[in-house]
Amino acid sequence: MTPDSLLDLWRSALTVVIEVSAPFLVVGLVVGLAIAVVQTATQLQESVLTFVPKLAAALVVIALAGHWMLDRLGRFTTA
Repeated sequence: MTPDSLLDLWRSALTVVIEVSAPFLVVGLVVGLAIAVVQTATQLQESVLTFVPKLAAALVVIALAGHWMLDRLGRFTTA
């Protein structure tokens, strides 16, 4: 394995990791920001209020995009 092919493999692996993790990160960021605004407006500082919606959002992402994520990871693995 040449250094160029190894770098190409690393680049494609990092690209796949970013593509697969991006939906979770974006949805978690949006939900966290929305909950933070609600907590600030109501002055209710409860840690469960941030955890449960983020968990629910992650489950929705898995339900909606899980097949695509597994397909993308499987194609990378076989390639």
